[in-house]
Amino acid sequence: MDLMVFIPFASYFVLVILIGFLSKRFSSAGISEFFLGGRKMNFIVVALSAVVSGRSAWLMIGFVGQAYLMGLSAIWAVAGYIVVEFFMFIFFAPKIRSFSEKHNCITIPDFFAARFNDHDGRLRSLVVLIFTIFMITYIAAQFMAGGKAFFAYFGINHGTGIAITAAIVLLYTIVGGFLAVSLTDVLQAIVMMAALIVLPLIAIHDKGGFDIVHSQLLEMDPAFFNPMAFGMGSMIALLGIGLGSPGNPHILIRYMSIKDPKQLRLSAVIATIWNIFLAGGAFMIGILARSYFPDSSILPNGDIENAYVSLAELLLHPILMGIFLASIFAAIMSTADSQLLVAASSLVRDFYQKILFKHKEISEFKIIFYSRLTIGGLVYLAVILATSVKDLVFWFVLFAWAGLGAAIGPTSILALYRSRTTKNGVMAGMIAGALTVFLWKSSPFLSAWLYELIPGFLAGWVVTFWVSEFDWWRWYRR
Repeated sequence: MDLMVFIPFASYFVLVILIGFLSKRFSSAGISEFFLGGRKMNFIVVALSAVVSGRSAWLMIGFVGQAYLMGLSAIWAVAGYIVVEFFMFIFFAPKIRSFSEKHNCITIPDFFAARFNDHDGRLRSLVVLIFTIFMITYIAAQFMAGGKAFFAYFGINHGTGIAITAAIVLLYTIVGGFLAVSLTDVLQAIVMMAALIVLPLIAIHDKGGFDIVHSQLLEMDPAFFNPMAFGMGSMIALLGIGLGSPGNPHILIRYMSIKDPKQLRLSAVIATIWNIFLAGGAFMIGILARSYFPDSSILPNGDIENAYVSLAELLLHPILMGIFLASIFAAIMSTADSQLLVAASSLVRDFYQKILFKHKEISEFKIIFYSRLTIGGLVYLAVILATSVKDLVFWFVLFAWAGLGAAIGPTSILALYRSRTTKNGVMAGMIAGALTVFLWKSSPFLSAWLYELIPGFLAGWVVTFWVSEFDWWRWYRR
């Protein structure tokens, strides 16, 4: 292990952990501070935090690998979410921010419970169950990416790399809460942006210009720069990734945390610019890596998801390499920490406090203490799952993204925008969306034909609409 690589790499982790400890006092003040930052987040922090918490290792590891493999066709995988998240900041975010403050909603299950007067806790319990299942899968995918990065450069055993990644994320999240997560997200956004812009520029200069890269790749594959190389069906499937954004609670909770909702339009502009540059940089790294490593067997383990690390190792000075390795972990941690907080808040705040002991007074100190214990338990479960799954990070993340997007996305939109939406409709829509994702993914034929989020989202939307309509007419006739 080169000390010139390790020192800047380790220094980044020390800084992240320090932010966690500096945030402890604020985050320990109450559950609103621990889970939502007391609704005092700056618009820039909200913008960058929403972006990087949604991108994860999927961008730095998974999407780079797909760009390496697919060429220009891979760009559709990022186009969908960039457009969707811009409109979410403009239209969706102000509504959920206003509703959550009015009804003192700290979590997404709080929002659904308040919107539909969920006195018996059935809807809240269903949301918690969906979060727990898909969040653990999502967090496990981040830890898998950490294991790959440690193996690709340091040669550390994959399982050990997963454990190290998990331990670092656990430490600052469990101490600093939402404030630490949001502030570290800003740092991580800056590190990721720098890495994804600088590495392509170095690679292009090293090759003697992009024209040379372009000619080389066209010679290897004439369809490499054809955005429609995989046909309209594949393009629609990749664009459909954007449908997951309205259903992923670690993004939605950012909208609820902003101090001044009038500044959400500014957040939209900043977030969109950041999204475009991050996606463009990751795409360029993928195609440049293909010009340096034409055969994937050259990459560590023959894994296309090691393209980013391999290209950086080839071209960078060891000190820069340490920073670039840190950028991978910035992507991993910016998502894993947010998801841990969301999952823990659902289990402790929503299930333990609001359902199991809803008639008992529980101090906020205990809620925070139990939440920290729960974060530790979730990390353990995610590590177990990460070490037992051999799937690509790209597809593993997309499965969890699809499950949350199909169950929560259409139901949250209809809950905010359609007054005739009912509790039964939302519950039926969540179940329909989640089950469709599971069943579609389990069919090799269907999953190869179309990304499971698209039919899952449609199923959730249609079932929510028609069950709500049936409920409304039944009430109206009375």
